[in-house]
Amino acid sequence: MEQTAVSQTGRLYDRYMKNRPLKSQFQIMIVLIIVSSLLATLVTYGVCILLFVHLENKSVYPANHYERQLPNVEAAIRREQASLLRPANKEKLERVIPLEGMDYQVLDARGRYLYGTMNDPVFSDSRRLFENLNKTVGHRGRYVKTVPIFDANGDLSGFVQLAYQIRVAPADRTGRFWIALLALGIFGAPFLYVVLFIWLYSKMFANRMNIPLRLLMEAAKKIQAKDLDFDLDYRSENELGKLIRAFQDMKDELRRSLSNQWRLEQERTELVETLAHDLKTPLSVIQGYSEALLGSAGADPKKQTRYLAVIKENAEKGAALVKRLQYITDLETSNDEPRPVPTPVAAFVRQVVQPYELQMKRKNIRLTIDYQGPSDWVADIDAEKLERIWDNLISNSLRYTPEGGRIRITVRVRPDRLECEIANSGPPFSKKDLEYAFTKFYRGGESRKRQDGHAGLGLYIVKRLVEKLGGKVQAFNTPDGEACIAFDCKIPHGAVREENPNRNTPESPDL
Repeated sequence: MEQTAVSQTGRLYDRYMKNRPLKSQFQIMIVLIIVSSLLATLVTYGVCILLFVHLENKSVYPANHYERQLPNVEAAIRREQASLLRPANKEKLERVIPLEGMDYQVLDARGRYLYGTMNDPVFSDSRRLFENLNKTVGHRGRYVKTVPIFDANGDLSGFVQLAYQIRVAPADRTGRFWIALLALGIFGAPFLYVVLFIWLYSKMFANRMNIPLRLLMEAAKKIQAKDLDFDLDYRSENELGKLIRAFQDMKDELRRSLSNQWRLEQERTELVETLAHDLKTPLSVIQGYSEALLGSAGADPKKQTRYLAVIKENAEKGAALVKRLQYITDLETSNDEPRPVPTPVAAFVRQVVQPYELQMKRKNIRLTIDYQGPSDWVADIDAEKLERIWDNLISNSLRYTPEGGRIRITVRVRPDRLECEIANSGPPFSKKDLEYAFTKFYRGGESRKRQDGHAGLGLYIVKRLVEKLGGKVQAFNTPDGEACIAFDCKIPHGAVREENPNRNTPESPDL
């Protein structure tokens, strides 16, 4: 029962205190202890009063019980008068005096002690004794009333002094128990309730504190065990809630850091594997032809020249691969900002495509360029980065486009953006290609692999360069089954017409 009450109070406490600062929670807890103790004490006092009313004149006498007996005692003294001065009549007097709560003494006319249950004088002289006749005075924590005794002639012949206390008194054997219980309820209740509510509210406060502290300890143990796959399910706006969020952020940052380390380690492994794979072929060719040259001293000069050409070609392949890897490193680590310069867009597109015309003719590939925009527009673009993007995309399209195929380039000049697409009639992208096309070292699915292997860095470089130019790149398949790469980039100051165009670039050149 007590546990249920504590848990219900605890839930109310949590609901009210959850988002409050710890200082405010502590202050409210002190106020709750005081108010709860006061209310509980008042209820206890009410119960004690009802109990006292029920026990009054049964097991417990009220505080003025003996004072209310005085009229009966005085009436008996007036009846007996001077006969009470004789000690032989002691029993007669004691029959009317409630000796369990009242003391008495009988004095003669001069105030001298004759007999009684108390023998210490109340007044120091007879004058004061006469002054306090029929009066109630205080004496050593009790009330004393002096009743005169007259003889048959009506002369003052003595006194009876009755002493009593104003306090609750037991009426029977169980009365003492009930008085002790009522006294404990009245005087002990405030202290008892203060202790009880301090224990109750401090327990709820401690439980409230233990929830986030326990979560933090468990989280620390998980981190120590290298387990970062957890969340701290605690929401609060106070200091503990902020501490939990800070710990969660630290855990997430640690997880990201370890993931980055794992990714870098993975990339390093892939880099080593790629270098080993892609350099193996040219190095093997160089080694074979070099050995052939060493073993053919005095051979046909034309044959030696052909061997040297093969060696040179494969050395250039290896150097190009190393150079591209170095470029990737520089691209990832440098903070190279775009350097836009005014550039005629149509002429720039023509200039980028021109070096690949011969390769396209050899493979009988038809190139179409759809330039959408005025031919004399000039835009601030980073020509160097854009040229590298186009080189990677065109060379990639040449690699996958079969003989007699087609490459289609679309360029749209917007007032603030440059949008480009390059599509080819080679194998379309697979689902895996569309997911990983721009991932470093990804070489494409089986349908797009070629014998002239590549490092899988071209589209990754394109993605990083496009992002540096403030744009986005995506891969998709057109409704006609073409594999297409589309990207855009910002034009910082917008495209404008060239004032004195000295170039005559067609609006839609077609190769």
